[in-house]
Amino acid sequence: MNASDDVELCEVVITAPDPEWLHEFARGLVVSRLASNVHNFAPVQSTYRWADEVHDRTEGRAALHTRRSLIPAIVERATTEHPYDVPSVSARPIHDGSPAYLAWIRDQTSPQ
Repeated sequence: MNASDDVELCEVVITAPDPEWLHEFARGLVVSRLASNVHNFAPVQSTYRWADEVHDRTEGRAALHTRRSLIPAIVERATTEHPYDVPSVSARPIHDGSPAYLAWIRDQTSPQ
């Protein structure tokens, strides 16, 4: 493992109006090996601007660990399956961590 391996890893955050839908969606990403794992948080209170209005809404939030190279597939799946017109999908790099855990993320997201 070298330093560039860790840059390849990231956390992807997705929100959705229905926490149960989000749980099943994120679970499907793990089953498909697009993510090694997911942490679901619900409820979360979201405030955002949409169509020139400010909205307050209770949503679900999922944080999953994956490889940067898999983000396009995650975004594509969210774009086609997500109930929002513009799904909230964003990624943050994982710069460091437990070597064994980071290796596990890589292993769980590699094609079988």
